[in-house]
Amino acid sequence: MTPDLFDDEPVEAAAPERLGPGTLLLRAAARAQAAALLEAVDTVSTAAPWRHMCTPGGRRLSVAMSNCGTLGWTSDRHGYRYTRQDPQTGRPWPAMPAIFLSLARTAARQAGHADFEPDACLINLYTPGTRLGLHQDRDERDLDAPIVSVSLGVPAVFLFGGLQRSDPVTRLVLGDGDVLVWGGPDRLRHHGIAPLKQACHARLGACRINLTLRRAG
Repeated sequence: MTPDLFDDEPVEAAAPERLGPGTLLLRAAARAQAAALLEAVDTVSTAAPWRHMCTPGGRRLSVAMSNCGTLGWTSDRHGYRYTRQDPQTGRPWPAMPAIFLSLARTAARQAGHADFEPDACLINLYTPGTRLGLHQDRDERDLDAPIVSVSLGVPAVFLFGGLQRSDPVTRLVLGDGDVLVWGGPDRLRHHGIAPLKQACHARLGACRINLTLRRAG
């Protein structure tokens, strides 16, 4: 497939979409910063290389992951948790890039979540066929703080459920530069990513990168 020849053209962000009392979708809000964001991702993933973690039950996660910030999310046979050191390198996780912090603060404020100060950013790398099952983000100590999710690269179908795993699920296409914020009464909604379809992005090829910024400590 050919890359999108217009990928670098300016994109006017659409009006914010309110998807719940604590959830706001900001279409193309990060598109203008995409090149700088991806450069920062390269810096982080060089210091904390991509890896496929496993669940406590031993199942290998299909999505490759890295982290930055004071804390990083890890998963292995000992469970899900945040650590200050990268278990793979033994060093502290890379510092969170200033551009990540600025984008997260601005998006959270637009969604009505003032004074958001993320200390952790999980970076997921999706390739065609990879997916993320429905789950809740509940390993963080501060569940009052929102989640800020930034999509870069090819589109993905975001699965946005309810507080119970059996609740109906909304299928939402997230494109390059889209920012989704959820918190407050929506903070523990189940969510996931459907298997990534084959597509091509001018910078990332067939890949999608997702930044998930949280207040973990």
